[in-house]
Amino acid sequence: MRKLTALNRALKGAFAAVLLVGVAGGAISAHAQTKPMVGIAMPTKSSARWIADGDNMVKTLQARGYRTDLQYAEDDVPNQLSQIENMVTKGDTVLVIASIDGTTLSDTLRRAAAHGVKIIAYDRLIRNSPDVSYYATFDNFKVGVLQATSLVQALGLPAAKGPFNIELFGGSPDDNNAYFFYNGAMSVLKPYLDSGKLVVRSGQMGMDKVSTLRWDGATAQARMDNILSAYYSDRHLDAVLSPYDGISIGIISSLKGVGYGSGDTKMAYVSGQDCEIPSVKAIVAGEQYSSIFKDTRQLAKVAADMVDSVLSGKPVAVNDTKSYNNGVKVVPAYLLPPVVVTKDNVEKTLLDSHYYTKEQIE
Repeated sequence: MRKLTALNRALKGAFAAVLLVGVAGGAISAHAQTKPMVGIAMPTKSSARWIADGDNMVKTLQARGYRTDLQYAEDDVPNQLSQIENMVTKGDTVLVIASIDGTTLSDTLRRAAAHGVKIIAYDRLIRNSPDVSYYATFDNFKVGVLQATSLVQALGLPAAKGPFNIELFGGSPDDNNAYFFYNGAMSVLKPYLDSGKLVVRSGQMGMDKVSTLRWDGATAQARMDNILSAYYSDRHLDAVLSPYDGISIGIISSLKGVGYGSGDTKMAYVSGQDCEIPSVKAIVAGEQYSSIFKDTRQLAKVAADMVDSVLSGKPVAVNDTKSYNNGVKVVPAYLLPPVVVTKDNVEKTLLDSHYYTKEQIE
């Protein structure tokens, strides 16, 4: 009888332990479920780059227990404003925003901040707002430096005598990054332009003349068509500064349309950015010369680290407190290094890092 009583006590103890574990597990699960919602506002799905950014943000934040609210505005500014307002209404506590037009969000962000919502600008600086807490991005000036340097090296400068003909394309004028890309590139190209080793036959220079609204490839293609018709009917265009792969594909289509890359007409060297799959294929095929690799997996991690620190009241890691004045304040930023990609290092940079598979770029 005493043995049975002891056994009963042991069984009751074990049952109680199971209950405690179950209650504790339930508490842990409930705690995980109460982690705040993070709103993620992305500009468009028309660019593979932004799809990757959104996917990586969701994956990284959800792995840390956050709920996510991912929205794409399809390059429609009123749509993005509405999406952000809805995120605040739903109770999102932090907003990670890649803006379409970085100058249009001030009023919306002021209302968000009044509700205690923290704002992190993602890869595109949000301008004219005191309510932007932090900025996660790549070194945008260096992106332009790398783009221009790749063209200079392709042309064999400074050793080659030249002169070489080059045309310049810029990004969207409502995106602060476009000016950093252009200025970075011009810091490399200007000495060669001043010396006459590089010549812009169209005379189109400066962001007021070379910008491409909404980074649109069709707009770039139409402008390239006009430039080729007006200035290169009897001359060869040697290089084109392009700030983004979607623009590069439009430029290349224009060049191919008048015979570049076929017969005796050599393809012009064309730069790019984001290593989107069509451009990587074009690099492998020898049609596009270079692109800039920006590992969105790493950028998502930086943004997620910022979210963690903001919500836990810990210091937020930044490595730049001088470069990004949004017109109201200098926004503390974390800058990641960009990497130039040419045919020579496609495999090492994009395949060995498992960013793409071989099948994707063949």
